[in-house]
Amino acid sequence: MNRLRNATIYAESYGCTYNHADTEKLLLFAESRGCRRVSADEAELIIINTCTVVGSTERAMLRRIRFFADRPLIVTGCMPLVQMQAIRDAAPSAGVIVPALITDACGRVGAVIQPGTGVLQVASGCLGRCSYCITRHARGNLASTSPGTLVLEAERLVSEGASEIQLTGQDVSSYGRDIGTTLPELLGALCDVPGDFRIRVGMMNPATVLPVLDDLVAAFRHEKVFGFAHLPVQSGSDAVLAAMNRGYCAEDFCRIVETFRTALPRIRISTDFIVGFPTETDEDFAASSDLLLRTRPTKVNITRYSRRPGTGADAFADLPERIRKERSRALTKTAHAVCDRAGDRMVGHELDVLVTETKVPGTCVARDASYNNIVIREDLPIGSRCRVAITEHRRHYLIGTRLPAPS
Repeated sequence: MNRLRNATIYAESYGCTYNHADTEKLLLFAESRGCRRVSADEAELIIINTCTVVGSTERAMLRRIRFFADRPLIVTGCMPLVQMQAIRDAAPSAGVIVPALITDACGRVGAVIQPGTGVLQVASGCLGRCSYCITRHARGNLASTSPGTLVLEAERLVSEGASEIQLTGQDVSSYGRDIGTTLPELLGALCDVPGDFRIRVGMMNPATVLPVLDDLVAAFRHEKVFGFAHLPVQSGSDAVLAAMNRGYCAEDFCRIVETFRTALPRIRISTDFIVGFPTETDEDFAASSDLLLRTRPTKVNITRYSRRPGTGADAFADLPERIRKERSRALTKTAHAVCDRAGDRMVGHELDVLVTETKVPGTCVARDASYNNIVIREDLPIGSRCRVAITEHRRHYLIGTRLPAPS
């Protein structure tokens, strides 16, 4: 941290929302010590916040580290915690900042990562023992932030212009189990924070959702909470889920989805699948396809299994890459069909939306109560609200036309 003083700096951030918040916190800390953000070519110091969740990501990180190896460089994120030797091999003179030092130095558990969007880091680590996951080795056991600290941080994010607050952690639904509270209780406290904002709850492991399911569904009914639940199932096969040490069965996942949809019929479900796990048979893969069709999530992330060192599953022989690719393509095709049908059903609906970001000049991105991604072909201010008619969809987002305000 001592190198972050009176220097021009450039940062690259990879991976999860938690990482992006850490990067912004680190940059704010550096600016408080006389540093200034510039382009990579101008920078006296380079910062890379790394992710190593799968092998392809690790290789991309090492390419970037090697690219900057002959310049003053700091590496942070997950890689220094589990792959220090790989960093040293790629850039022997690189400095390292472990993520915990960022929070200690900044004294914050959140940051505005882009205009209008604040991130609240509710906890680091997890309670899981997933046999394929290297992140649990990097981040360690669950360490929840106190509700009082999070409420104060949320108030600060709102005062800094956040109209959307994203709760992030390695497993958000495990929040509080180490300090005698729960995620539903935290959501209740955050919803009492004054201001015009909405909360997006981050990734929740079905295993830690189950003990708080009814209270969690009740908390999601609050108007300040987006009706969006990211619940990575990873497989539709109980045999594979057991080999993954996920702590639930496929029917548990279906019950969670059904419980949410019974209480909140318009809730948007997001999930993740890992295809080609070493023990996955053709029948196991078919069970994943069946579960996808049964639960109809409208946001699906599909990843081919990637062996990670020291995780447990690395003791298994990998399936041939050809099989993993074939299964990934097949499940992606099924997911696209589910998303297309959902998009077709949305055309013609009128929705109240919150403008959350701008990307392309002359357009903006808005979210409805279900966190649908809606592009409006107007330049509207972040944080503004309006009503739109959905006219088209592009599989992963909707296109809306702003309707006149009631007279």
